[in-house]
Amino acid sequence: MSEALEQDLSVELDFTKLNAVTATGSEVVPVVLQHADTGDVLFVGYVNELALRTTLEERTAVLWSTSRNELWRKGATSGDVLNLVDVRVNCEQNSVLYRVLPERTGACHTTGADGNSRATCYYRTIDSIDQLSFVEGLA
Repeated sequence: MSEALEQDLSVELDFTKLNAVTATGSEVVPVVLQHADTGDVLFVGYVNELALRTTLEERTAVLWSTSRNELWRKGATSGDVLNLVDVRVNCEQNSVLYRVLPERTGACHTTGADGNSRATCYYRTIDSIDQLSFVEGLA
């Protein structure tokens, strides 16, 4: 990821992401990570059977990194561990929801103006087809 993509206020949505995930041959479903107390969506990732089993066993958010093609224990390097409250599945069983409680204040790999990990990856609003703005308090 580029610093410009993560910090800029121009819209550059990656409409090719699902094609890239499919091209890896990974058997995954999307997983939404939601703060269990506030209801805030922290981010969206992917989970395969191994990541789901590991999440249920370890009681922390574990995902499948589609870019590195490996198990990803959220917070292993950043310290932003997400403790599992429960795992829910949608009606068609093609996506899951991890309800979590962050050990620290951050969940995103980007940092805010204060230098700390942002609480959520959803820190910008799309104002128009080509313009973003920062959500107050999340910049």
